[in-house]
Amino acid sequence: MFILYRYLSRQIVISMLAVSGVLLLIFMSGRFIKYLAQAASGGLSANVLFSIMGYRLPGFLELILPLGLFIGILLAYGRMYLESEMTVLYACGYSQRKLVVHTLTTSLIVAAVVGLLSLYVTPWGMKNVENIFTDQSKLTEFEVLTAGRFQKLRSGQRVTYTEAMSEDKKVLINVFISETTKDGQERAVLVARSGQLEYDEQTGSRFLVLRDGARFQGTPGALDYRIVQFEKYGVRIEDLKADKIKQKDEAISTQELLHSDSPKHKALLHWRISLPLLVPVVTLLAIALSRVNPRQGRFFHLLPAMLIYVLYLGLLIGSRKWIEKEKVPEYIGMWWVHLLFLTVSLYLLFGRDWLKSRKLKRAQA
Repeated sequence: MFILYRYLSRQIVISMLAVSGVLLLIFMSGRFIKYLAQAASGGLSANVLFSIMGYRLPGFLELILPLGLFIGILLAYGRMYLESEMTVLYACGYSQRKLVVHTLTTSLIVAAVVGLLSLYVTPWGMKNVENIFTDQSKLTEFEVLTAGRFQKLRSGQRVTYTEAMSEDKKVLINVFISETTKDGQERAVLVARSGQLEYDEQTGSRFLVLRDGARFQGTPGALDYRIVQFEKYGVRIEDLKADKIKQKDEAISTQELLHSDSPKHKALLHWRISLPLLVPVVTLLAIALSRVNPRQGRFFHLLPAMLIYVLYLGLLIGSRKWIEKEKVPEYIGMWWVHLLFLTVSLYLLFGRDWLKSRKLKRAQA
């Protein structure tokens, strides 16, 4: 029996990891492209991108693992039904109840991992992401520059290029700056051999002090450009205040949510608890929906199964919003959704046999 359990678990885990890996690559690629665009525009420093993605990883996994397990069971057991392996197992005395118990044993391990992620690891990761963004907001525009690349900085009115820079990013070599004047009618272009970040203690302002260069200002297309050569020229740097960054609810620890009276926080707590509860319920659904007639094909059952999963997840998301708006009492929360789909899954698994036994008992009576 242990050999059979190990075989079934291996089939599920291999399929789950393959599906989860593909989904994780898709989701993380989309998010990474977004952060990469921010870095290219000067909103982030390039050296923090992988740190941000690492801290965001638990948040992706807590959503992907239940779906990966669901599809993994459908694919693994669907193949076994298609190749008549399940038929052979049932013929040898292996019951559906044993199949459910063995599959749930594996799924409970996944549920424990998802619970650990949703309740503790993901909030910790999001808190670290917030700290990174807060630190980045305190950087000057020129501290997020990358040598050898034209970058549009946070002000949106300035494009900067530097050929090289020091390790601490305080000294720039061969600087090019193009910026629009305050009235928006003219454009100024500055070129300099070097630039250095300096701090004015009296005003509290920071400047990029350019040396040995020239400034060209005028209206694009006109010939009345004004040219000024300078030995030293200061460009004021506008800072983004850290208090403009809003704290995300996902970064709040579960301990804080337990002691909060906010409906929004209560809804988030229910959501975090619901993710690990989702795993055993979708496991039962997947076992019931994995039955395939060899004539139907291996992927015939995937579409209706995915529609049921989307409905399940959609009701959980809707319940979360209803709790936030206090349309659903907290003691009801999202429990009714899990109970509904648990009932459906149990009926799909054992309902037909139960009805047949009832009819048989009535006939014998």
